[in-house]
Amino acid sequence: MEHKSDAIAVAPGGREIRGLLALGLPLIGSRVAQFAVGLTDTVMMGWYSIDGLAALTIGATVFFVLFLVGTGLTTAVTPMVASALAEGDTRQARRVTRMGLWLAVIYGALALPVMLAGTPILLLLRQEPVVAELGGAYLAIAGLGLIPALIMATLTSFLAAVEKTRAVLLVTIGVALLNVVVNYALIFGNLGMPELGILGAAVASATINLAGAIALMLYAVRAAPEYGLLQNIHRPDWPAFGQVFRLGLPIGLTWLAEVGLFGMAGVMIGWVGKVELAAHGIALQITSATFMVHLGLSQAATVRAGSAWGRRDRDALRRIAKAGFILSMGFVALTIAVFLTVPELLVGLFVDPAAPERGVVVAMGATLLACAALFQLVDAGQVMALGVLRGTQDTRVPMIIAAISYWGVGTPAAYVLGFALGFGAPGVWLGLVAGLTVAAVLLNRRLWRGLAERS
Repeated sequence: MEHKSDAIAVAPGGREIRGLLALGLPLIGSRVAQFAVGLTDTVMMGWYSIDGLAALTIGATVFFVLFLVGTGLTTAVTPMVASALAEGDTRQARRVTRMGLWLAVIYGALALPVMLAGTPILLLLRQEPVVAELGGAYLAIAGLGLIPALIMATLTSFLAAVEKTRAVLLVTIGVALLNVVVNYALIFGNLGMPELGILGAAVASATINLAGAIALMLYAVRAAPEYGLLQNIHRPDWPAFGQVFRLGLPIGLTWLAEVGLFGMAGVMIGWVGKVELAAHGIALQITSATFMVHLGLSQAATVRAGSAWGRRDRDALRRIAKAGFILSMGFVALTIAVFLTVPELLVGLFVDPAAPERGVVVAMGATLLACAALFQLVDAGQVMALGVLRGTQDTRVPMIIAAISYWGVGTPAAYVLGFALGFGAPGVWLGLVAGLTVAAVLLNRRLWRGLAERS
């Protein structure tokens, strides 16, 4: 009887793991394909020019910070739609999705002037003149794709909530493949196109974001006609707009705190030198690849937690949280093993074998990957906790925790370790570890205490 009872107790957890995988695998695949866009840019620019790679690293970081804040605003669509559908309220699901699209356009228009002033901003951040000039030129063109990128993110949030994630995967793969072709043509001047270097990467970025937004919009309208997403899209719905904004703003600021920490790390490493900045860009691309798995699982956890929250099913919330952590921690173990055993091989893929700086870049990148192995556990832990908390529409306190952890701890620690103690780029990355550790501890404390109180 004891064994039978144990089996019955374990079964719901197994169902949640299968449920998270069924929803999460397409989301992970789409995140990996999305990451492949940045990976393609980094690899091709690394083979084209070290100066271009350094400029792309800092320019893309600025774009990504602005993009993620906007994405945070529209990510509120996921838990709100999931909860509305659990309550059978299709109208509310339609309202919040439409206003998420409004937020995407408004925010993108407000952020565009920042990217058009990229060169002066990068100079103010004390980047080398050649890096600031090239990075600013990249932002001025790539910035035109910000609004389409945010529309695409909003539609992804909606389709995830209604569990139509396969199309997201297929569109994102198509976008990633298109990026390879356009980059190959415009960075190097192939296929009869002009050689534009980093400007070619910028044109490719704007092009694929527009293509992805159009493709997902066409699919969403056709596959989910009952929501009528484009009907009366021009009419404001201020109550729904306010709901999405109030829930999404803390999410956007939370992501700003974390991505801003990594962005500030890039700025600091730029003070060390362009070779170190190039190595930082490579190591960041590699760690971002692994993070996409945790981010996809976290998004799946948000959907399932949002549905459980709408049904007022507290037991399901606990099972979802446990299942998410089991899956994330299993992948963490694999990641750490790879980072510690073959770092030079991974970094070397990004640099032209004939480049004179190759040896220095590879050595520094391998050192940074060793630091990255330290934060895999805590990075996965904090993003999974955030995913479940967002499903329960708990976003304000996590925002405060993120601000304290990343800017009150992580950024000062990065500066002290990198410059005051003289550890350079590795010291800056150890500061990242400190910030992520504090965030993981505090967010998990809030999550599991909250779940215990609801038992």
